[in-house]
Amino acid sequence: MRKLGLAVLILFICSGSLFASGGGSSSKPLAGSYPIVLSHGLFGWGKDSSGIISIVNYWGGMDTYLQSQGATVYAPTKTAAQSNETRGVELNNKVLVYIAANGFSKVHIIGHSQGGLDSRYAISNLGLSSKVSTLTTLNTPHRGSPIADIVTTVLPDWIKPFVSSILGAVVQLVYGGGNQDALAALGSLTTSGTAAFNNRTPNASAVKYYSYGSYITIPDLIQHPLMGIIQPACVAGGLFNGQGGTCDGLVPYSSLTWGTFKGGPDYGLLVTGVDHLQASNTLNSGKPWYDVEGYFLKMASNAKSNQ
Repeated sequence: MRKLGLAVLILFICSGSLFASGGGSSSKPLAGSYPIVLSHGLFGWGKDSSGIISIVNYWGGMDTYLQSQGATVYAPTKTAAQSNETRGVELNNKVLVYIAANGFSKVHIIGHSQGGLDSRYAISNLGLSSKVSTLTTLNTPHRGSPIADIVTTVLPDWIKPFVSSILGAVVQLVYGGGNQDALAALGSLTTSGTAAFNNRTPNASAVKYYSYGSYITIPDLIQHPLMGIIQPACVAGGLFNGQGGTCDGLVPYSSLTWGTFKGGPDYGLLVTGVDHLQASNTLNSGKPWYDVEGYFLKMASNAKSNQ
């Protein structure tokens, strides 16, 4: 009987050790990562937005999700419609204040759409490279968007200032002010605008660059209610200027690669691709169609493993 009791005691101690070791393996996957800065795209917003648009989340809750996985996340607001340079200055200033206020040494940046371009500008031209470990760009038009080219070509010069003023007033109302400049934003996203931008914005040697991206396979309006309308024009424009016809509705697949390209999200056979807004889960648009949380965790985990 005494031997049986001793055996039970040993088994209990061993099982406790096993459970304890198992607890270590269940630690949050992003624990120990540098903080993650989410840099939104054109007409985007962050957590500190003062406009009525702030009642919804640009990232569809992915900032909160990454926090639940052990990361510290900062999603700042920049001017919704502005040039890469202006938005880059805003991002740089906010990140520096954030780092200083919290005693961080470096951050990772994940930039969606134009958010990848303004992040590159801040890193390469404003000295932010010393504070950034990795930059991950998501569906960013590094080589321009055919849609920006088409709008620039179709709109006559005499009407552009008027359209910019009207659009700026609407954006100020929705986003809570700011010096909105739709023409400057548009110019930053054309193929010629990004070519000039790339020439004066070389990669910083101290930062590791990664890119992810997706595309629409069939422009059905059920899965892509907005981007499905724009996609045929993006295809035509991409074929015309040599970027190819595969795109996410706004950005050609050939335009969104930068640094080490890591691919895109996985989705089922009945899903007709992942469009520009779904890639960032803006307004929760991606969740019905693919594993958004898994996709963001993959991007953040890659950043952590390369810090």
